[in-house]
Amino acid sequence: MILVTGATGLVGSHLLVLLAENGETIRALFRNEAGIEKTKALFKIYGKEPLFDNIEWLNADITDIPSLEPAFANINKVYHCAALISFDPKDEEKLRKNNIEGTANVVNFCLAFTVKKLCYVSSIAALGDLKEHENSITEETEWNPEKPHSDYAISKFGAEMEIWRGFQEGLEVVIVNPGVILGPSPTLNGWKNSSGEIFCRVANGLPFYTKGTTGFVSVTDVVKVMVLLTDGNFNGQRFIVLAENKSFESIVKKIAEALKIKAPSTEAKRWMTAISWKFDWMLSVFFGKKRSLSKMMAAALHSTEFLSNAKIKEQTGFQFEPIDAVIEKVSRYYPKK
Repeated sequence: MILVTGATGLVGSHLLVLLAENGETIRALFRNEAGIEKTKALFKIYGKEPLFDNIEWLNADITDIPSLEPAFANINKVYHCAALISFDPKDEEKLRKNNIEGTANVVNFCLAFTVKKLCYVSSIAALGDLKEHENSITEETEWNPEKPHSDYAISKFGAEMEIWRGFQEGLEVVIVNPGVILGPSPTLNGWKNSSGEIFCRVANGLPFYTKGTTGFVSVTDVVKVMVLLTDGNFNGQRFIVLAENKSFESIVKKIAEALKIKAPSTEAKRWMTAISWKFDWMLSVFFGKKRSLSKMMAAALHSTEFLSNAKIKEQTGFQFEPIDAVIEKVSRYYPKK
């Protein structure tokens, strides 16, 4: 039997669709009924609703050890997709508890129940920092603790350390580091989270773009790679999972084209995003507004570091779907109203 944590999130729910299509026996963790209904709706939009009933659902939280114990009974493979994503500095403690402590709990139970293999969904945020003579970030690029990193990046890096601890204690592991994951949500609220927010902002008339770049990938490609690596003879390795390095300018303009609306027309310079994150901080301090743009995020919007997907291509031969085609497909699911 396969266990999926974070089963109601973007990656976890799409992974359930793929595993169900493959006829696997699945146990999925959830924290509230609304998450189950959202996942069921995803199966419906893909025309896979009959397969949904084959999933065994269990109410559990990766930070709650007693609730996790029954989840691991008779499990031989684990896909650990659960994580907190936040770039609000106020969420530092929550990020560490969910992403580091929660992952440590999952690793401990995998060891205690002699799970055959664990696949962990990390992030490109947990990758290393380029040195002066380096021109592309790979799986081997070293993390420099003296460089500035977001609390989210630190929590994902710390979670990876827990995965490597499990590997050293005899657990078979594989880590995937996806780029920005693009995929549809069956609910409007779902579009407001994670990468879906990019579509929402463009749809609501985003006027600005930046020329920074990062790696992008479709959620369907991410889950296909996860299954490929978990079922294959890969152990103690991490893989950057992305289709292309694309500029934020090209992404938002392609989304606007796909949604048939006016594209952002003004480049946001560094000084503009600097003012924006400081204003966002002031709203947080004086009015309690949740942060939507931090200093680290503002800097990332202008970063042009190149991320390499050579390893996953060379070792598996996997062919990624082009991002323009992904945007076209995802946009078809965006709510018309």
